[in-house]
Amino acid sequence: MCLAIILSTQLLTGCRAFVHPLASAPFLRAAYASSSSSFTLASKNTCHKNDRSCGSSLHSTVQQDVQSRGTDTTAAMNGRTRIVANDQDFLKPALDTRHYRCIVLPNNLQVLIVSDPETDVEAAAVHIKAGHFDDPDTRAGLAHFNEHMLFLGTEKYPKENDFETFVGQHGGITNAYTDMEDTNYYFSVAPLDHDDVESMDDFEEEKEAKLEGQEESYSSEIDGRVSQALSGGLDRFAQFFIAPLFNEEAVERELRAIDSEHLNSFTSESWRNYQLLKSTCNQNHPFSKFGCGNYNTLTNGGNITGSDAVSSGGSSPVPALKEFWKDKYIAENMKVCVLGRASLDEIQKEVEKAFAGVRSNGSTESEQTDVPDVIFQKEHRKYGVAFGRKHLGLIREYVPLVEERTIKLLFATPPNDDPAIVESRPDRVVTHLLGHESPGSLHALLLEDGLINDLSSGVGLTTSDFSLCSLTLHLTPKGMAQRDHVLSLVWQYISLVKSTAEHNDEAMEAYHEELRQVSKTQFHFRENGDPTDFCSAAAELLHEYAPEKVLVGSSMPGPYNSSITKAFLERLHPDNCIVNIQNSDFEAGDDGEYECSAASSSWQFEKWYKAKYREVKIAPSLQEKWSSMAGIDSRLHLPAMNSFLPTDFSLRSEDSEAKESFKEDIDYRKEMPKLLLERPGLQLWHKLDRTFKVPKTHLRLFLTSPDVYRSPRSMTLMRLYVKVLEDDLNSYIYDASIAGCSARVVCLPSGISISVRGFSEKLPHLLDVVTGRMLTIIEEMKSADQSSGLHLKFEKATKNLLRETKNFRLESPYETASYISRVLLEHNVWHVSNYIAELEGETANSHPLTLAECAKVAEESLTQRLMATFLCMGNIDEKGAHDVVKLIETNFLHQARPLSFEEIPKLRSMKMPLKEEAVRIFGPGVQNMSIPLKIEEMTYSASEENHAVEVILQCGAEYEMGYQGVALLELIGQMAYNSAYNTLRTQEQLGYIVSAFTRKTAGSAMGFSVLVQSSTKKPQELEERIENWLALFRKELASMPAEDMAKEAAAVVASLLERNMRLSDEVGTAWGSIVSAVSLGSFYNKPPFERHAKLAEILTVEGNDAHDESETSSNKHVMTKEELKSQVLDLWDRYFSTDAPERRAVVARVYGHKAQTDYEANVGKPGYLSSYEDVRQLKQFLAQWPTAPYWIEKNSR
Repeated sequence: MCLAIILSTQLLTGCRAFVHPLASAPFLRAAYASSSSSFTLASKNTCHKNDRSCGSSLHSTVQQDVQSRGTDTTAAMNGRTRIVANDQDFLKPALDTRHYRCIVLPNNLQVLIVSDPETDVEAAAVHIKAGHFDDPDTRAGLAHFNEHMLFLGTEKYPKENDFETFVGQHGGITNAYTDMEDTNYYFSVAPLDHDDVESMDDFEEEKEAKLEGQEESYSSEIDGRVSQALSGGLDRFAQFFIAPLFNEEAVERELRAIDSEHLNSFTSESWRNYQLLKSTCNQNHPFSKFGCGNYNTLTNGGNITGSDAVSSGGSSPVPALKEFWKDKYIAENMKVCVLGRASLDEIQKEVEKAFAGVRSNGSTESEQTDVPDVIFQKEHRKYGVAFGRKHLGLIREYVPLVEERTIKLLFATPPNDDPAIVESRPDRVVTHLLGHESPGSLHALLLEDGLINDLSSGVGLTTSDFSLCSLTLHLTPKGMAQRDHVLSLVWQYISLVKSTAEHNDEAMEAYHEELRQVSKTQFHFRENGDPTDFCSAAAELLHEYAPEKVLVGSSMPGPYNSSITKAFLERLHPDNCIVNIQNSDFEAGDDGEYECSAASSSWQFEKWYKAKYREVKIAPSLQEKWSSMAGIDSRLHLPAMNSFLPTDFSLRSEDSEAKESFKEDIDYRKEMPKLLLERPGLQLWHKLDRTFKVPKTHLRLFLTSPDVYRSPRSMTLMRLYVKVLEDDLNSYIYDASIAGCSARVVCLPSGISISVRGFSEKLPHLLDVVTGRMLTIIEEMKSADQSSGLHLKFEKATKNLLRETKNFRLESPYETASYISRVLLEHNVWHVSNYIAELEGETANSHPLTLAECAKVAEESLTQRLMATFLCMGNIDEKGAHDVVKLIETNFLHQARPLSFEEIPKLRSMKMPLKEEAVRIFGPGVQNMSIPLKIEEMTYSASEENHAVEVILQCGAEYEMGYQGVALLELIGQMAYNSAYNTLRTQEQLGYIVSAFTRKTAGSAMGFSVLVQSSTKKPQELEERIENWLALFRKELASMPAEDMAKEAAAVVASLLERNMRLSDEVGTAWGSIVSAVSLGSFYNKPPFERHAKLAEILTVEGNDAHDESETSSNKHVMTKEELKSQVLDLWDRYFSTDAPERRAVVARVYGHKAQTDYEANVGKPGYLSSYEDVRQLKQFLAQWPTAPYWIEKNSR
């Protein structure tokens, strides 16, 4: 799936997004976290956008797929709904308990209906086969603009935020994205019934009658009627595609939102790369279009409001918008997926009612006739050639904004939905081999020589008539300096793969079959996923696959096809390639003398994002050299067969002893992990999975150590240790990652986290390999000389860590605002500048980091003073848990001394000053400031045009607030988001990124935050607007009917009580509870497994208890709706109002460079913190909050 790379998860809800397909490609998956270092030993080359599926099918024919994609028009001709696939027709994973039906409505609209009586989330999605490829030439971004406008009112529901408000009140989310040829809309709700419901007695009678066979079409999965939440959501959602308003009053505001969205991405490397690719292809192909759009492209270059509306030459996009919607938003161009708790019959009735008004043009999809003697029938058929001879065979050099050294080879290849590709998937086996990381691979050789940090391969971009297959190398400075040698090895390895395909069909077929086996296993044991994601993906896949095959999609290819694989490999040729070189050193004039260079060409700037680049044709001599590799480096060879593929899928829950202990009356989903072993320095928790019944196990280990975060230097050295370990282990256990197992080691301020998960059969061995190597590598590091491989890995790790740390300063302004506020709010947090000082500069030169010192710090952190917390969960019994904990005791604890309570690392939160306290600290100069404490920062990038502000209002310590306060704060966050978004983003158009949310800081302090990022308003005005909204929201709360607030509370309750849908979700929930109690000492380290249920109990008001699954005591007072509202207002007035007696406010301001003078004018003013030194000095005056959490409870054991 395409991914919106706009916001963090916390900020994403409710924001629409234009997306690009490269966002899901392997080479864009990089992030730097300031307080942790980690690596994941998992395949980088086997999960691409083209590997899309929602369910299962083992064998298919290309002809069946092609024939089934057209809409069945029989239903329309007969004026009735037609069922085109029943539940028994669908090919499903073995664990899939959902029920499916695919129907075609009388208007030709195809809908996949899914009944899941066990779901706590209901969802729906509509996928339109129209995207920015369909933009008129004179209105770039129109498809994206249309997507935005559909959320702003329909004829039936004219209020702008009606849909989002309804979804929010029912515990859900809504979003959409615009892609090249597609637009996807989706929403989710919790099945709450706030208002009147039909008599359950009547329903039970009807249910009983149906189950007795009086209505044959009824499915046995009944769990009630369609919820009001889903019914109301569908009715509002369907109106997007029946009668949108396209209100003129909203046009100007939403145009500004599109413009802000474009500017937010202006410094994003992924967006700059993507648009550069579009701007340098064939400009007659729709791929060349500027899909995001901005104000000028949508208005023909001028204002459409204001005094210069006429003279500027602009024109409203509304006529073009209406024409676009009328032409593209028809039933034949749409697919729908709806998932709910109710029966298939009941959901179908609701779908028929909601979507009956969608227009049809009565057309059918015409089948293309085959072109004789052409293998790839769809290539270049629809739009022509996007990348022809003029646009390929190029060396392109590009200057990134961040420190980066990357070579990416892009090959023009057939589209992924070409019949030949769909059947045999040659791209999968080819990219699998090119990106392999086992010994003898290109990755392993370049990594061993210190030339790369990473390598990945895959088809990251695909359209209906072409795709781009990529091989991406993230180089070290040494690798970039030796780029000619690196590229020579790349082409040698490609030649090796081609030669094997040409002369050894048996080997290639074996690799293909191995991948088929992996896919078959993963599909067979796939668990149900998130309903919202499922609906979004399924609606898209209905355009491409027969309904009964939509669950499997493309994840199960047919047998190996030698001729098609060879034809695909022929595309991997220098004259069909763009060699894209990204090097931040180009800015300093580092041209060098290279065969592969574009230095003879002049620099240019891309039109929309101003990316700096130059390009030349690959010289004929270089093309000849690369395409006819006479000799291949003897160290290169293709991988051996994978020995990690699992064969034992037996379940421990089916063992005789487990069966004997099984009790029918127990809901094992609610069963918590059991403490099997507790002694000084060690806790072992365990739970045998009886719910999901997958042959997978999760092993989580946390080694609490006071030595990791004792100084910036120790933290830096531990991060380097993790990087060296990753480098060392990578090729050794790569096969395990391909086979469905993964290992992750993370360096955190409080210790080291180790996670190993996957199919149970091989997992203990994988844990032994990882934990054993963590210690043996330390001994080798102690004695390694300057010429050793480990020393080379350490040098590379040091350079990479420096690059990542410096690039961290280039994060978006809103992320920077969050970071600088964290530096102030937390007691002992090292600043990014502390880490950089250890890696470069005067300190680094006088006290350089060494491999021996790294080994010493790692040894101290992992073996001397430790507390181990271990969880074994899934397909593992108690005996297995005791067996694996012995590995931990042997590898880590046999010499370690258990931590005393005083030695356990504890994070603390600073108490921000009240107004009168701030006056005592800073003087009378802050007396009249609404927020007397401001922390400010300039964006590091000179090209950053955005500003950001985050206002943080502290409530206090968790323990002091208790369950009651924390629950009420969650409710306020639920209600505040939509209000802030509607006011600050939709109405006032301050910026594209707007959010309001509860904020917890390390050390158990709670608060409330409002965040805005803007390219048009400076920080001071943003702060003022936020304060105005806070006052407005207080009025909204006061005027809100108590019944409406109770609905919002019910939405929070539904979210809190939402059950885990997969084993991994259950493990994550349990582990979060366990580790949260680690620092509390032996008296209070009982994990808060029941905290969500207790919070839900607080918010369950009279008449709103349909979802109360907690064991509420009979004598416990249940709030009325009026009491709930009163308590919310009391909390707000105590902490958040401008004149609140306990208002502890701080604002983080981040200035784009066009506001540098504003930033400089504030330096030194009372109440303004303009440097890390200012923050450190202020902390001398501040108290700290208690660290006890709100759920703390003394142990009974």
